[in-house]
Amino acid sequence: MPHHPALRLAAPVAVLALTLSACGGSDDDTSTDSKKTTQPEATASPSKESSGGELATGESAAGKVKEEDGTVTYDITAAKVDLGTEAEAAKLVQDPADAKGMALAVAHVKFTHKAGPALTTESDAGDATTIWADGRRGALLIGASDDAPGCEDPYDVESFKTGDSHVFCESYLVPSNAKSLEVHWAEEDGEPYIWKFPSQ
Repeated sequence: MPHHPALRLAAPVAVLALTLSACGGSDDDTSTDSKKTTQPEATASPSKESSGGELATGESAAGKVKEEDGTVTYDITAAKVDLGTEAEAAKLVQDPADAKGMALAVAHVKFTHKAGPALTTESDAGDATTIWADGRRGALLIGASDDAPGCEDPYDVESFKTGDSHVFCESYLVPSNAKSLEVHWAEEDGEPYIWKFPSQ
């Protein structure tokens, strides 16, 4: 699906793209103000070739994406999830009540171009990334991770060819008291690959 850069500038705050009822929520934990990063130690591991399933820390999956320039095969690894605070989440939505009991989670996913054409337009590979908390999908926040440290904006990647790697991030609101976080990535109509992270 093509991107429309003009839409990214339409609002000064992130756009809440999914209903918050999809991920539950609680207002039990409002005391923390510091960001937590869930970053397991990366370990070298060959790519998993089968369609979907749970992957070990540091393990990559091979996935195909139909890009504008043609089908590209990527090695995909969820590197970490940054978990923010309720106060930070409230600043990202138009109505702070939408973020009550919620925190911003940013998934950092590394994509390495393994086969297929070099891209002359932005990659759609990151669009298949979702974040789940305690078994429920979070609420997508469009634009919230554009300037996050360590994240690259696909619009700024002018070429993406075999051997190149880029980190694309996706941001979701999840319950601030979630016990576990999962990063899911799936091919179109495929089963998701799943990386699990503790929430703190």
